[in-house]
Amino acid sequence: MTETELTREPGPTVRAVGEMTAAAADSPPTVSVRVLRRVGLVAAALAILVAAGGIVERRLHERSVAQWTDASAIPTVNLIDPQRGVRGEELILPGDVLAWYEAPIYARVSGYLKKWYVDYGARVQQGQVLAEIDAPELDAQLAAAEASLKASRAEVNVRKAEMQFAETTYVRWRDSPKGVVSEQETESKQADFESASARFEAALADVSADRGVVDRLAALERFKSLVAPFAGIVTARDTDVGALINAGSGSGGGSAPQLFRVADVHEMRVFVQVPQAISAGIHVGVPAELSLPQYPQRTFPAVVATTSGSIDPSARTLLVELHADNGEDLLQPGTFAEVHFELPPARNVLRIPTSALIFREAGIEVAVVGPADRARLRSVTLGRNLGTQVEVLKGLTPSDRVIDSPPDALADGDPVRLSGPPQ
Repeated sequence: MTETELTREPGPTVRAVGEMTAAAADSPPTVSVRVLRRVGLVAAALAILVAAGGIVERRLHERSVAQWTDASAIPTVNLIDPQRGVRGEELILPGDVLAWYEAPIYARVSGYLKKWYVDYGARVQQGQVLAEIDAPELDAQLAAAEASLKASRAEVNVRKAEMQFAETTYVRWRDSPKGVVSEQETESKQADFESASARFEAALADVSADRGVVDRLAALERFKSLVAPFAGIVTARDTDVGALINAGSGSGGGSAPQLFRVADVHEMRVFVQVPQAISAGIHVGVPAELSLPQYPQRTFPAVVATTSGSIDPSARTLLVELHADNGEDLLQPGTFAEVHFELPPARNVLRIPTSALIFREAGIEVAVVGPADRARLRSVTLGRNLGTQVEVLKGLTPSDRVIDSPPDALADGDPVRLSGPPQ
């Protein structure tokens, strides 16, 4: 295209379009455009508000979560009050129930059992015959001793007559007029009298010896009857008719076993070994109760009668004897029993549950609630262990609020939340 053509005025069509464009540029905006612009501004503002609200809500939520986390980290604890002078402390120890009296019956003479009159469980009275022993050797010895005693008595009569005759002769010679009998004859008669007196005294000694033998054998004869030493029940019979009986108590090697055993059970003795640590609370007059396996629904009263007064060095225990009435005959010798002691309270000693104790490297501690509801750890000195409870000798006061079952991670000064008033 040439320069002439480029400078040529535009045609009518081009000119019309240009005019329309200029007219559109000079005319004001339409209503719909302004509305759209306002809506866009409102939407942008709402978006900004929504974003800002989300940020604020998130910040508030984070703060709430932090507060909840901090609150949840504070443990909720239960409180207990230390107890002082509380009764009802019970000590249970094993005990042995024995008869008031119990004695084995042995034979004092040898022979054969002739007959027995009582059996197991029989009730006997003092002096009642339990059995009889046939002792032929003893009978023969007694008969011989009695014969010897009879002969000795006859000899005494003879010697007595001789002594009396010799005495009469000596007196007559001694009192004769002087010169009638010689002094030699008088001295001879005196010697005869003294000799007769000596033979008489010897005969009397033989009688006394023979009487002693007879009395001893007669006493042994009475032992052929076995009798009860006291009233009670027969708890054992270890012999039978015709059995060979050896005299003795059985203590020298057991060659003479017991024949019977008798027990007096009107009242029973109960023996208990009390540990040294708690022996101070056991003294004469302390009541107790007995629990026996054969009577699970019953208890039997007993009372401390005496103690050994010394601690066994091998077991470190105090032997305690209790007495229990057996009017119903329910207590039996040899029974095992659980002895329940009700210990007196210690005035200056506090008690807390064992669940309140904290065992750490520093020793045994207890957590208490201090000012501002913060935990404080205290070292304590313990006394007796009572099972579910323990005595505290030092480290606590009755006004302390003790934490029961403290958390393992609880440290001194940590805040705690109280679940309620102390129990």
